[in-house]
Amino acid sequence: MAPLRLPVSMGYLRQYLTLMKNGRTVASYTRMHAKSPVMYQHSSVQSRRFCLQSRSLQKEELELTSVRYNVQRGDFARISSEDVAVFEKLLPGRVIADPEELVGYNTDWLRMCRGNSKLLLRPKTTEEVSEIVKYCDSRNLAVMPQGGNTGLVGGSVPVFDEIIISTSLMNKIVSVDEISGTLVCQAGCVLEALNTHLSDIGLMMPLDLGAKGSCQIGGNISTNAGGLRLMRYGSLHGSVLGLEVVQADGTILDCLSTLRKDNTGYDLKQLFIGSEGTLGIITAVSILCPRKPQSINLAILGVSNFENCLKALKEAKGMLGEILSAFEFMDSPCIDLVRSNLKLSNPISDKPFYVLIETAGSNGTHDEEKLNLFLEKVLGEGIVEDGTVATDSTKIQSIWSIRERLAEALLHDGYVYKYDISLPLANFYDLVVDMRERVDDSATRVVAYGHLGDGNLHLNITSPTYDHDLLDKIEPFIYEWTSRYKGSISAEHGLGFKKKDFIHFSKTQNAVELMQKIKDLMDPKGILNPYKMLPEKYGD
Repeated sequence: MAPLRLPVSMGYLRQYLTLMKNGRTVASYTRMHAKSPVMYQHSSVQSRRFCLQSRSLQKEELELTSVRYNVQRGDFARISSEDVAVFEKLLPGRVIADPEELVGYNTDWLRMCRGNSKLLLRPKTTEEVSEIVKYCDSRNLAVMPQGGNTGLVGGSVPVFDEIIISTSLMNKIVSVDEISGTLVCQAGCVLEALNTHLSDIGLMMPLDLGAKGSCQIGGNISTNAGGLRLMRYGSLHGSVLGLEVVQADGTILDCLSTLRKDNTGYDLKQLFIGSEGTLGIITAVSILCPRKPQSINLAILGVSNFENCLKALKEAKGMLGEILSAFEFMDSPCIDLVRSNLKLSNPISDKPFYVLIETAGSNGTHDEEKLNLFLEKVLGEGIVEDGTVATDSTKIQSIWSIRERLAEALLHDGYVYKYDISLPLANFYDLVVDMRERVDDSATRVVAYGHLGDGNLHLNITSPTYDHDLLDKIEPFIYEWTSRYKGSISAEHGLGFKKKDFIHFSKTQNAVELMQKIKDLMDPKGILNPYKMLPEKYGD
């Protein structure tokens, strides 16, 4: 079989890897129009063998997470043939035990973490998830809920032999209210598929991620994913109206409200947003969707120093106001990266820094006038030295691809040490300078980009292969540095497995102890996504 070419965007790369683990090569979503709820499905073909044209993906078997990080297995039961028989009766044809098929589900897409699960379950309904979890609770079997497996901190794959509960077949859209803008759907709906469906009726999802082609809305909510337009539409803590969740004992918690205002008792849904599947498994969501903008403009601007990036942000907030939807930042090594690894070209002249500014509104003439006035000011005052503006959708996507494909380009270097930091803007780039000095020539490269509009830095360091000595230079230095300047060690990726033991750099001891009490109360046996989010106690 001829090698398959890698997809052309970050979202499609992740989607391709997800389909690869599912034994599929065609990534097309088919809208099924019927009176019943809308379902998005993947096309499939017979072949299950693939060859990826990327040396970063053609590697020998990844070391087990439990071995690399010296993790002790919790006191959970081990799955038996009797257990498998129970699940096969409950989910006929949707129980996977083939080791080859399980490889993709056991491995995170960055190839940083690998578990050793022997069983994958693919429920289609909340009731099936409930029965699975109820049985696992009775047997003390650990479970690992998994959506699109696009997580970046090892939270979406097992550490040992946890049973994987995939939500991929829970992909029905239940309802959309075009007037209120509320969407109700199952947790396994792919973000891009939801956006496509909503686009037909003039709505859009309130978040946009590079992984939109494969990430699932349940996973987005479980990790409180941020993305490119958080500064415009806010976090999921504000957009999510309701959730349906299966608790650790199998009980179904129905908080699937579509109301924007409901001040009756504790807002329980907030507990599950960002809890990474450690308190319950999200099976259905209700989310508020904004109107789709009629006019979109995207500018990429070259800037001589980071101070001027901040000045540009200040002016954009003041002059663009309500139409400003994204303000992204990249340093010059980012352009070098995509140029060398993906053969992408820089649409403007080379500069030390770049900002991407997106506007989205309802009146093209009005929006262009505001953007032009802004550009005249920042160019006239020397804040910006060069730039170009795209209004055509093809050109807009071409510029966005530079930013969205950075994570893909990093993979070509070999091993990636990824950090997702929130910092005060005054100290935002100082960490990058200090890190470059610290790692020096022991790293292939250090690149920085992120959501400057909401203070979120993505700092990435690469090396040809995993290098423990390099990791020791990076950690815990990066967390100590972030804590010193009152930042957060995880802005939007979560803690997962890789950052759980560093939570104290962002949260007080009292706060961590309260989290542990909540975990004990809601999951007394610790069977839900163990070894994640909280310190080691929750693998014991």
